[in-house]
Amino acid sequence: MLGSYREVMWPRLVANKILRKSVGSNNFVADFPPDSDQKLLEASGLLDERPSFTSKSILLEQHKTTHLNYKVFASTWNVGGIVPDDGLDMDDLLETHKTPCDIYVLGFQEVVPLRASNVLGPDNNKVSAKWNSLIRETLNKGVAEPHRDKDVSESKGTNSISQDFRCIISKQMVGILITVWVRGDLWPYIRHPSVSCVGCGIMGCLGNKGSVSVRFQLHETTFCFVCCHLASGGRDRDERQRNSDVNEILARSSFPRGSSLDLPKKILDHDRVIFLGDLNYRISLPEEKTRLLVKSQEWNILLENDQLSMEILNGQIFRGWQEGIVMFAPTYKYIPNSDLYYGCITYQKDEKKRAPAWCDRIIWYGSGLKQHEYARGETKISDHRPVKAIFTAEVTVIRRGKKIRNLFFSDRFEETIDVDAKDFSWIST
Repeated sequence: MLGSYREVMWPRLVANKILRKSVGSNNFVADFPPDSDQKLLEASGLLDERPSFTSKSILLEQHKTTHLNYKVFASTWNVGGIVPDDGLDMDDLLETHKTPCDIYVLGFQEVVPLRASNVLGPDNNKVSAKWNSLIRETLNKGVAEPHRDKDVSESKGTNSISQDFRCIISKQMVGILITVWVRGDLWPYIRHPSVSCVGCGIMGCLGNKGSVSVRFQLHETTFCFVCCHLASGGRDRDERQRNSDVNEILARSSFPRGSSLDLPKKILDHDRVIFLGDLNYRISLPEEKTRLLVKSQEWNILLENDQLSMEILNGQIFRGWQEGIVMFAPTYKYIPNSDLYYGCITYQKDEKKRAPAWCDRIIWYGSGLKQHEYARGETKISDHRPVKAIFTAEVTVIRRGKKIRNLFFSDRFEETIDVDAKDFSWIST
């Protein structure tokens, strides 16, 4: 009976995978529901700061625009289908020993092996939960709950907010996983989280290759992060399929416009955009020459023949995008749990050597982002090394103050009786 049920369900699962539309949704995992802005504000105590006024007064809006800078950590890692152990050390990747960032965005590829049962069947959310558990533990290591003085809190009319990091979006499509974490006190200012999945793999639509994009608004600035896994292959002209995947992702990714239709719909419509993943671009040199140049650390010569750099320079893809200076060794392809590149020791005749390459990259689009670090991690469980970047992101803040005017007094007494309210940047538009 169970066998016949599976036979009926299998075609349905395949059809759902093929027909899945690439529209934005709120179908993702988070530490709070996407419609809980009001509850977050109440929990933070911000709603208690509204000024009181009588029916004889009216509120007049005052707007003041300022800018804040937040540190954003972004990383990408193809983990090669390896399920992490409970004791996996994530400190090397997340750099928790340094000054913490405000936002952490981690993109993974091949969190599950890309076999047919995973590509065509339901997503294995247990694996993504395992990665998120490790991230939570690492980011919040040594973070204590803030001291809460009941008398002080009540006198100020506010409640303390924990400073720990919390997940605002976590979404998996087959082997692609992206997860976004923010500092606890930024929670109330996050709005309109959404995801958009685009499959570019088998038959041009399945999720063994493609992207998971996430977006949210922090204060008045919109962010979009794209985690992708592009077409593989080290043969001549394979980069054309990767170019095609990029164009498909940019064209088909779509987010809800919101009730007032003023939210960005496409990736490039957002204020701050970061594209990360296993882009799979290779080095267009003979294999032996590539290996010799890698051994002598001739990064400049190798980068002159790096497919991604050449395609951007030639205007084939990513026009107007930027990448930091690559000053680290190629991140692919390693013998797992070693510092040796695959093919540098004895191998079978029918095995592909797969020359070293910078497959794993982080690039960005538009103004308002300044990169401070572009490096690789050294965790060795996979045939890829992780890549990480740290940015400063400029964010626009509109402080919506209120003035109280007594209706029984004339305008010439306005300055005398107006009361400046506190900061009301939390009020949604």
